[in-house]
Amino acid sequence: MAHRRGSALLVAPVLVLSLFLAGCPKRPATTAASAPPPTGAPAPSAAAPATTPTPGPAMTPSTAAPATAAPTATPPRPSEFRETDNLKDVFFDFDKYDIRAGDARVLDTNAAWLKTNNDLVLIEGHCDERGTNEYNLALGERRAKATMNYLVGQGVQANRITIISYGKERPTCTEHSEACWAKNRRAHFLVKAR
Repeated sequence: MAHRRGSALLVAPVLVLSLFLAGCPKRPATTAASAPPPTGAPAPSAAAPATTPTPGPAMTPSTAAPATAAPTATPPRPSEFRETDNLKDVFFDFDKYDIRAGDARVLDTNAAWLKTNNDLVLIEGHCDERGTNEYNLALGERRAKATMNYLVGQGVQANRITIISYGKERPTCTEHSEACWAKNRRAHFLVKAR
């Protein structure tokens, strides 16, 4: 009898601990929503072939409210943003979304410029052609989020930033080589005056 009681006392904490660890995970503060591609004239190198059907990009406003709260404002449409020479792209290693040391310096310069003006910024996440559409849309979003998080860490206000993932839909280079793929694995910046 004492042996059974001792076993029950050992099993009970293990069960409680396992229930605690297996509990429901919290949802992230940002949510993904499908958005149509920009309606403005695409850059000549960014146009996708018309015969290839692709899913829409994943767009996430950085200020999205939790699922239970009503959204306070709709994010601007990607077509409302424009190119600027003041913000430079950052690039990523294959299948990664970590900010590399050289690209951190580029982001430091981008953050300094963003802190001197009041423009909104759209960060586009892009991937190379390898992998499925769904995988690359998710990876592009992680790249855009990592870029956004770095800028926020440098003092850029998060409510000025919107992210979108185009996955492999908008390559800048269409050759099938590592040198070309490296150009497509990027976070690209567009701005919009407030």
